[in-house]
Amino acid sequence: MVNIPGGELELRDDRTQRKWKADINPFILAPYAVTAELYYAITKNSPISDDGNLKPVVNISWHDAIAFCNLFSQQAGLKECYSLSVDGEDIICDWESDGYRLPSEAEWQYACKAGTTGYRYGEIDKVAWYNENSGGNSHEVGGKEPNAWGLYDMLGNVWEWCWDVYDENVYGTYRIFRGGSWAEEERGCGATCRRRSHPTFGIDDLGFRLARTFKSEELYGSN
Repeated sequence: MVNIPGGELELRDDRTQRKWKADINPFILAPYAVTAELYYAITKNSPISDDGNLKPVVNISWHDAIAFCNLFSQQAGLKECYSLSVDGEDIICDWESDGYRLPSEAEWQYACKAGTTGYRYGEIDKVAWYNENSGGNSHEVGGKEPNAWGLYDMLGNVWEWCWDVYDENVYGTYRIFRGGSWAEEERGCGATCRRRSHPTFGIDDLGFRLARTFKSEELYGSN
């Protein structure tokens, strides 16, 4: 896991032309997307295929990702971040818990940019697997250059679920995912590109990355 410093960024929605700012508290983010090896080791489920255990796990719904975060937290002796609301219809995140969780959309974009200001943190062929260089499939994590904060595959390889609802008034419970994928065109692999899907859907180029809330007693730096 990599400790990410706090800061501020601007987000935008090209569909609605809306822009807004977000303050980012220090947090912790995994350098790689969750791999098939890790996912199935924690869940004890059988993988859909054995083609590349070090590739990002895919065909995982948002609800599957949430359940994994809680299960991994339990096994690591950490406090779970997610619980059901009293009526059982909504999932609540305790942002003060020390367990594993999905990054917020703002956290994801902030970490992806890693202090840069452009659409990407490097030349696309050096940092991302996308439809022009992927050969039509995902690749093992860490095969491209990281960004300045040591995070790999923030662009390309697989899309990554975030915590946030996309637009409740228009799309209901649809959740945001970010980053582009091996199947995506170049223009879709950028730090500000936003997509959405129903939280029960699994997609063959969509995975997730683990985050944790930074605690003051933890030493700053990579661990």
